Amino acid sequence: MIKTALISSLEKCFPDQKIEDFKPLSALSVLNNERFSVQLLFCSEPDHAGRAIVRVDGALAPFASVRFVKNIRVDIPTFPGCDDGNYLRTEPGLYPDLLQPLHYGGAVSIMKDQTQSAWVEFDLDGSVAADTYPCAITLVDGLGNEVATERFEVRVIGASLPEQELILTQWFHTDCLANYYRVDAWSEEHWRIVENFAATAKKNGINLLLTPIFTPALDTTVGGERTTVQLIDVCKNGDTYSFGYDKLDRWIDMCDRVGIKYFEIAHLFTQWGAAHAPKVMATVDGEYKKIFGWETEAAGKDYSTFLRTFLPDFLAHMKARGDDKRCYFHISDEPNTEQLESYKAAKAVVADILEGYPIMDALSNFEFFKQGIVPLPIPSNDHIASFIEAEVPNLWTYYCCGQCVNVSNRLMAMPSWRNRSIGYQMYKYDIAGFLQWGYNFYNTCGSVDPINPFVDACGEYWVPGGDTYSVYPGLDGTAWESLRIIVFHEALQDIRAMKLAEKYYGKDAVIAAAEEILGEIRFDRCATCAGSILAMREKINGMIAAAVE
Repeated sequence: MIKTALISSLEKCFPDQKIEDFKPLSALSVLNNERFSVQLLFCSEPDHAGRAIVRVDGALAPFASVRFVKNIRVDIPTFPGCDDGNYLRTEPGLYPDLLQPLHYGGAVSIMKDQTQSAWVEFDLDGSVAADTYPCAITLVDGLGNEVATERFEVRVIGASLPEQELILTQWFHTDCLANYYRVDAWSEEHWRIVENFAATAKKNGINLLLTPIFTPALDTTVGGERTTVQLIDVCKNGDTYSFGYDKLDRWIDMCDRVGIKYFEIAHLFTQWGAAHAPKVMATVDGEYKKIFGWETEAAGKDYSTFLRTFLPDFLAHMKARGDDKRCYFHISDEPNTEQLESYKAAKAVVADILEGYPIMDALSNFEFFKQGIVPLPIPSNDHIASFIEAEVPNLWTYYCCGQCVNVSNRLMAMPSWRNRSIGYQMYKYDIAGFLQWGYNFYNTCGSVDPINPFVDACGEYWVPGGDTYSVYPGLDGTAWESLRIIVFHEALQDIRAMKLAEKYYGKDAVIAAAEEILGEIRFDRCATCAGSILAMREKINGMIAAAVE
């Protein structure tokens, strides 16, 4: 006998769990241009293993796609001492994460005494009329027999989610794609793969793309190098520099094709203090070689002269294209107070040239903003309270591996409701942008060696699984999504739905409606079950429906 159940996208099913452990999903409501997902759980008694096609029936079936939720080995679920009671598990093991395309002609493998999940995603395009639609998901065996069916209803509300206003970046590591697929950087095959990954990034709300004008000086061990992916061609003849923008222009054209709005210009100085220059390659008297790197003083004469020559030329090129106002700039990632003076010195090199353009950096110390050193600070979500109290305008936030107690994150060991909590939190506090460093980082600590993300979720015993990447490198050069990036996109949709409700009722009323279910919304207080977030969205959707239908 095959057992099945339908559950929400906010649950994670481990192979040793029982179907009875989960609350069934029978109905939900969505807006008419929303992406939403459900999961079909299935398991068999010992004598009924095999394969089955997953078939979706009903008027919404043309909008549906099916993938298999594959478990990934996680060696570090969280750091020691970080279990705050809102983790699913904290022991190494297999964790559900990868949304793998179906094999065997669209079938799933049904294992003996293991509970597994098929991820069914519906991507509505705004054309579906307001109504309640019955849906069915059926397992069909190799002989065409329907062996199990789960039914549910979807109420489509006659309103559309507004455009996403939040600016979102997850750092896009083009060198990792060249390394994993073993292709030359900026070869035609590399460009094909990069565009595939950029398109999936855009699909999931990423609208600000890390742009490697020079190979990003991020997560690189001191003295080490990452694979060169520099988009700018640099020539040096004597003391004179000249620059070529062919690859950058191609990058921008690619971004335009997939719908990326903004360019996150790679950091102009090294990470954690801005003490050195990033790796810069140039053709010098006919020889292609490194001209700046770890041996280069950040605010020294040579690199300062280079930057003050390059940046005006770069901005002139971007202005000529009409694209300069799409650029966001960084000085150095995650400086601390001990590095305040070196950061100030580095910024002083370029501050006058970049006046009028957003300069932002991830940091946690309020002093950088207080002294006016970083006008657009990006504090972590566990250090954001002082920035909120100071009413910092245009406030962003970020998280990485260190944000693992009480706050939202997307670690594999965390429940999906904790991941999705970031949405209503950012809505309440008018967060303008969000940064997370690992869209596709497939390296060890310091980028010393590459890793295979299908078998190493932790960068070789470095960080908790789920910190370094949100997509997997598919066999065909496309990005295979994790359930984590899908759930985070659901959080983005929550923001958009709340903004639509705000249009009719005002922000205070929307927050009050959400807090009636969730309790006080704070960054250090996440949902503790799927039901509360689902109920919150149903309430917001009901408010919208009452206003438009």
